[in-house]
Amino acid sequence: MIYIAERITVDENLCNGKPTIRGLGITVKTILEFLFAGESREEILHQYPDLEMEDLDACLNFALQMADHKHTILPIAA
Repeated sequence: MIYIAERITVDENLCNGKPTIRGLGITVKTILEFLFAGESREEILHQYPDLEMEDLDACLNFALQMADHKHTILPIAA
């Protein structure tokens, strides 16, 4: 397991290598989807009792960091 940010981990054997929170098997994407849908932080923590408020902050921070990366679109070879 590799920590790619504080509280965010990647393990190729867990969740198909997607970023997870502290290796718990809860993906960053799942938490971001709940937040985007308008779910309260308190409800997310209720549904996932292993999470902490700092984990939710880490997911948002991770998303901001990913949005800040330069992306290059490559043409598809025919």
